[in-house]
Amino acid sequence: MVDVESGVTGMDEDVAKLLRKVQKPVFLVINKVDNAMREQDAVEFYALGLGAYFTIASINGSGTGDLLDALVEALPEVEEVEESILPRFAVVGRPNAGKSSFINALIGEDRYIVTDIAGTTRDSIDTKYNRFGFEFNLVDTAGIRRKSKVKEDLEFYSVMRSVRAIEHADVCLLVCDAQRGFDGQVQNIFWLAQRNHKGIVILVNKWDLVEKDTKTTKAYETHIREQIKPFTDVPIVFISALSKQRIYKAMETALDVYKNRSKRLKTSVLNDDLLPIIENYPPPALKGKFVKIKYIMQLPTPQPQFAFFCNLPQYVKEPYKRFLENKLRELYDFKGVPITVYMRKK
Repeated sequence: MVDVESGVTGMDEDVAKLLRKVQKPVFLVINKVDNAMREQDAVEFYALGLGAYFTIASINGSGTGDLLDALVEALPEVEEVEESILPRFAVVGRPNAGKSSFINALIGEDRYIVTDIAGTTRDSIDTKYNRFGFEFNLVDTAGIRRKSKVKEDLEFYSVMRSVRAIEHADVCLLVCDAQRGFDGQVQNIFWLAQRNHKGIVILVNKWDLVEKDTKTTKAYETHIREQIKPFTDVPIVFISALSKQRIYKAMETALDVYKNRSKRLKTSVLNDDLLPIIENYPPPALKGKFVKIKYIMQLPTPQPQFAFFCNLPQYVKEPYKRFLENKLRELYDFKGVPITVYMRKK
């Protein structure tokens, strides 16, 4: 692109000299040509030896249509290839929890920069993983800190991209630092993934640095499950990205959670299994009204959601919905996946 007001400059000639050696289509575009007088001035650009030119005025879009037509005509024809939709696993957590180290250990190369300085990763980056019969997209994300701690604009947008990565993922691998613990900010990220109905696997990283005895793992796991009540049916894997301890088990667990999230149950199976249980343990009566659940079905959504059809849906309270959710988890494996229960008018 050249400027008709400036005419042919020495820099234009240098660039044109380079472009004459390129074995690709070259378009000479003269900008700021917004009247007939400047149309005549544009003739001098033939001296660049690039052949025919296009005159445009970017301020009002004049001449851009012809340029676009020529560009489209010069584009090579590409055969459309149907891409298989792969599961997306987002690795999320606080800054410096070991997210990039975990992905580097998994893919077997130092693709992502790892330092002791928190906030090294700034953007959400996809990596296709295809080994040992596993195939999925891994997304490395920037660490998410509390809003009050975010001071610079760059980090704000990094956090926004991490949140968007959670929203577009199928399963979130929540990495927490074993030495730092499952603190409030890690819990916030957990509930963000849960509210978006994503599969969740909790990875306790740097487990090799913790002083342990025979009860440490059990106590740590119990503490985490206390913090995430009532959604406690979440797999917890203790890993070390540095020594590659249990990193492949973490991915196997994530794939199991992905399968659980994609699970579809037949309506006949749901009714045969759950209606007898509901008959033995019906919803408590309210204001002398008795709720009768007649029919159950799974909704056609990407995540497990179930509709229970009854005569008085407004009288079914949260504790009984939680009872139904627990029964669904007992009968069918929904480990690591949030379940939504809806009461609908029959």
